[in-house]
Amino acid sequence: MTAAVSADVVVLGLGIHGMATAASLARRGLRVVGIDRFAPAHARGSSHGRTRMIRRAYPNPVWNPLVEKAFDAWESLERETGTVLLHRTGGLYAHAGAAQLQGPDCVLVEDPAEMASLMPSFAVPDGYRSVYDPSAGVIEAERALVALRHVATTAGADLRSDERILGWDAGPTGVEVRTDRGVVRAARLVVAAGPWAGKLLPQLSDLLEVWRILTVTVRPGQSAGIPPALGAFSVDRPEGLVFGIPDADGNGVKLGVDAGEIWDPETPVAPPTPAEVQELRALLHTYVPALDTAPVEAAACLYTMTADKRFVIGALADTPEVIAVSACSGHGFKFGPALGDAVADLCEGIPRADLDFLSTARRGI
Repeated sequence: MTAAVSADVVVLGLGIHGMATAASLARRGLRVVGIDRFAPAHARGSSHGRTRMIRRAYPNPVWNPLVEKAFDAWESLERETGTVLLHRTGGLYAHAGAAQLQGPDCVLVEDPAEMASLMPSFAVPDGYRSVYDPSAGVIEAERALVALRHVATTAGADLRSDERILGWDAGPTGVEVRTDRGVVRAARLVVAAGPWAGKLLPQLSDLLEVWRILTVTVRPGQSAGIPPALGAFSVDRPEGLVFGIPDADGNGVKLGVDAGEIWDPETPVAPPTPAEVQELRALLHTYVPALDTAPVEAAACLYTMTADKRFVIGALADTPEVIAVSACSGHGFKFGPALGDAVADLCEGIPRADLDFLSTARRGI
C-alpha cells in the first residue's frame, strides 16, 4: 500500500462526467486525483462506444440553457484539442399524439412528404408526427474521452485506472478516500461513478435504477445511412423509445432501444443474444429499410435511470464536501464537458442556480 496522497479534489469514476470534471478542475490549476475501478475504454459502464447523439430537442424548456451550454462546451473542446467531436446532421423525432419535444429552432412536422424530404431514409410510422431539430447530430464519444483525458493529464491531473474504492469518510478537514492502493485526502470528493453511484453514495440508492441497454451497429459507407439521407432519429413507442445515430464519419448506423432489464453492475453486462440482435435488426429494417442490417457490432451498456429522467447533481446535505454527479438516464453523455465545468464551479463554491432543477437539494438529499 502506498503512502497517503493529498489533493484539492478527488474524482471517483472516469467516464464522461468524471473525466470532464477532472479536466475542468485541472484547467483551473487545482490538484486533482481521478480514480476508476477499470481500465480506460472499458465496457462495464455507460461511456464506451464510438458515438452518441446530441440534440436541442428536449421535453421541457427548463433544459434549454443547459443544452446550449453543452453545445458551446463541445465546440470549445474541439478548439482546445484540435479534434472533430461533433457532426451536425439534423434530427427527426417521431411520436404519436401531442408533440413530445421542443427547443430552439425545433419545429413540428406533420406532413409525411415533408418528413421524407428532411430525412429520405427514415421511414416514419404511419400516423406519426415528428419534431425536426436542425442542430441535432453525432458526438464522437471515444474521441471525446481521449480528448478530455489529454486535457486533464496535460494540466497535471493524476488519473488512475484499475484501482478499487474501499470506502470514504468526510470530516472537519475534508475527505479521505481509501483504495486498494492507498489513501487520498482532499478538500472535496466528486462521485461520478455511473452505475456504482448508489453503492458509493447510499443517499442515491433509492433514486437510481440500472438498466441493461442493447445497440447494434451496421456496416459503414451505406448511402442510406449517411447524412443528409439519414440524421439522428427516434421513434416513441410504448415498448420503449427506439433511437438511431447516422453514419457520420464512417462510424456506421447505430440503433438501440431506450428500455431494458434491471442489472447489477457488479456482474459484467451480458452481450446481446442472437434473438436480441435479430429484434434490433428488424427494428432497423422497419425504420431505415434501405440499409443492409447485418451487424458489425452488437453491444450492451448500462443506463443509470431516475424515475423522471433528470440527473442528480450537487453537494450532499449531510456532507457538503461531497458532490454527486449522476448525470444519467440515457441522455447524459451529450452534457459531458458542460457538466464538468458546472461541477468544477460547485467544487470552488461558485453557485449554479441553473442546475436547481437537477440538484440534490431538489431530491431532499
